[in-house]
Amino acid sequence: MQGFVKSYDPVTRDGVIITDTVDMTEYELAPGALEGSVFRMLRPGQRVVFDLDGQQKASGLRLGSEVDMNTDLPEAS
Repeated sequence: MQGFVKSYDPVTRDGVIITDTVDMTEYELAPGALEGSVFRMLRPGQRVVFDLDGQQKASGLRLGSEVDMNTDLPEAS
C-alpha cells in the first residue's frame, strides 16, 4: 500500500499512516514497523510504501517516491 505519515512519536514509536486513496484510510503503526527499514524516524507528510500485518497495522515501511507511487510526474522543460 502507499500513503503518507500523519503522525509519529519517536519516543513511543507510535504513529499513523494514511493511504493516499480517495477514502484516506488510517492505519496505526505495528510494533517494530521501522525495524529492518531505512527509517530511524518518520516525519509528518513523508511518503511511504507499507504492508499490513495480520492485525491491520502498518508494517514493513519502505521509502515512497513519486515513481513508486505511480503518480504523474511533471514533464521536464
